[in-house]
Amino acid sequence: MKPSNPPIDTAIVKEIADLLSGSDLTEIEVEHEGLRIRVVRAPASVTIAQGAPYAAPYPAGAPVAAVAPAVAAEAPADLSKHPGVVASPMVGTAYLAAEPGAPPFIEVGTSVREGQTVLIVEAMKTMNAIPAPRSGTVTRILVGNAQPVEYGEPLLIIE
Repeated sequence: MKPSNPPIDTAIVKEIADLLSGSDLTEIEVEHEGLRIRVVRAPASVTIAQGAPYAAPYPAGAPVAAVAPAVAAEAPADLSKHPGVVASPMVGTAYLAAEPGAPPFIEVGTSVREGQTVLIVEAMKTMNAIPAPRSGTVTRILVGNAQPVEYGEPLLIIE
């Protein structure tokens, strides 16, 4: 035969929960006359912002940032239709050089050949080299060093 559980007075449970919420405690357990009540407060949820990588390989203010061109304010609203645009193939963080202090892969006016690495997009802690889709001259760089980028976002223009 299964032992019967004593009836639970919800007022007692509420009173214990109120004690818990009014203190720095995260757990209270009470036992009285064969009745044991345990009340646990879940820890507050933690939200992690998605802006910066866990261990950014390029500290802010790295020398590469000094040579990174500013994003042109007078840019046409939709550069994605430009015939020479190189768009980001993924969501991540764009880097203009292989490592902090290294010279940038490209600058405005640089002649590139098809397949040449023009920048890196870090996604999920993996550095992905972005090759030039065609040969030509870099006429605009539309992202700054260590800038977050979205899928399909224009990165640079090769004409």
